[in-house]
Amino acid sequence: MSVADRSNRFGLRALRRLAGIDALDRLGLRPAAERAINRASRNGFRGAAAASRTFNAVSKRARPVRPAGAARRDAFDLTPEDDQQMMRDAMREFAAGELRPAAPDADAACAAPEELLVQSAELGLGTLGVPDELGGSASERSAVTGVLIAEALAHGDMGLAAAALAPGAVSTALALWGDGDQQATYLPALVGDDAPAAALALLEARPAFDPFSLETAARPTDGGYVLSGAKSLVPRAASAELFLVAARREGHGPGLFLVESGTMGVGVEAEPAMGVRAAATGTLGLHEVAVPANALLAEGDPAVYAEAVRRARLGWCALAVGTAQAVLDYVIPYVNERKAFGEPISNRQAVAFGVADIAIELEGMRLATWRAASRADQELDFAREAGLARVLCASKGMDIGSAGVQLLGGHGYVKEHPVERWYRDLRAAGVMEGALLV
Repeated sequence: MSVADRSNRFGLRALRRLAGIDALDRLGLRPAAERAINRASRNGFRGAAAASRTFNAVSKRARPVRPAGAARRDAFDLTPEDDQQMMRDAMREFAAGELRPAAPDADAACAAPEELLVQSAELGLGTLGVPDELGGSASERSAVTGVLIAEALAHGDMGLAAAALAPGAVSTALALWGDGDQQATYLPALVGDDAPAAALALLEARPAFDPFSLETAARPTDGGYVLSGAKSLVPRAASAELFLVAARREGHGPGLFLVESGTMGVGVEAEPAMGVRAAATGTLGLHEVAVPANALLAEGDPAVYAEAVRRARLGWCALAVGTAQAVLDYVIPYVNERKAFGEPISNRQAVAFGVADIAIELEGMRLATWRAASRADQELDFAREAGLARVLCASKGMDIGSAGVQLLGGHGYVKEHPVERWYRDLRAAGVMEGALLV
């Protein structure tokens, strides 16, 4: 049976589109796409915290495997390559056909539909940063590709995009910074057929949170560490089986620790928020949680932690860009079709200028985000660029959401139109830390 026949059999329009894209072969995604189509009718339900899973090293690995670095460009050019553009278009179609129709119910339920999470995992969204030698789909390290995919998915819904991309933060971190034992222990499960949910837990619930000044502490003990504290707004917290937790090491600064959900002292409580509600955010409580010494990622290298924070911020910038684009694409036909005093309201100068301002600020957000991601790929310092992108996306993203509501008038305030949800989601860009990693 052909790939197209299997796609028709299961009725998954997005997967059918993906199966016909030649870029899947060049990007190494063909096996993952075919597995997704073959098993797309499966709708297995994972428990609230599948603590019964045991992560064991399949084989010993003398040294870690890293994705190859991207080639440097002599000229300053942020135009996506052909393969990246194909992937972006395919994910945009998946977002339009699958994510956006499910978004209102997912927002109301504060949970993503299980079948969409299964589809997302089987499409390889959790393995985009993992080298093919480790079972992933990355031929080279590419933050730009991650940004493009996050942006495309957020055009459907930011909350569902965050839920789908959350496990990839942990697998990408392991690929970039994990040692041989950590990769051998966790990556086989994360890239396998029944990949568990996972999440990067960085944010803490306190005013003016600074990811470089953490209250969650890791106390050294004989043979390991004991973690105490709480992490806020962790996506898919209740179903996650593996967490990458940011904690302060006494005398050494912050580091990232691998914590399995079944470890004694780990607890999760639901924490629905104003926006990104479909991500099923929760509070991760750590009550004297003992972890071995090899749970520390990259031996606590402060440069690695700083890079993780910056890559996570770029992930949220990409989600803000995708959601802001959704606002613009919705507002333009609305103001052209909505009539007042016998003519389209877009004929009014204030309305036309408001739409133009959205388009202008959106392009600034997009270019700042792409530039920071491009520098990350070229192994250049991107701290300044990531900071600029975050400030721009946090402030202008919120303004775009507010302008979208304003341009729709009373319709912008009701759930009949999605703009009020996008406004709530866009405010997350300046609040959320961690969760994603490009």
